[in-house]
Amino acid sequence: MKRNLHALGSRKEEEAAVYLEQRGYRILCRNYRCRTGEIDLVAAEGGTLCFIEVKYRSSDAMGSPGEGIDARKRGRIRTCAMSYLHENHLPEETSCRFDVVLMTGNRTELIRNAFG
Repeated sequence: MKRNLHALGSRKEEEAAVYLEQRGYRILCRNYRCRTGEIDLVAAEGGTLCFIEVKYRSSDAMGSPGEGIDARKRGRIRTCAMSYLHENHLPEETSCRFDVVLMTGNRTELIRNAFG
């Protein structure tokens, strides 16, 4: 079961990457890992570095996919983003934002600058 969920997650992240590329994003990294967690996608849009969380649910019956991005998860993503900047020798002043791709069934929604 866990393997199937991992495979589904990977497929949905790939779909999200294609969706973003069609909207002008350039994918730089997939599944960036640091000691505190993971960022699903790192991309560039114009002159902005985007750290992107992808959330999928087959339906809204158990709540929206966005409900899975709580304060703790946002904190981990922020910490990983700082690690990414450091590892790639980018200044802390680099123009960055946190985007979210929400997927429910066959519907996909992009929220730019979803959290600070």
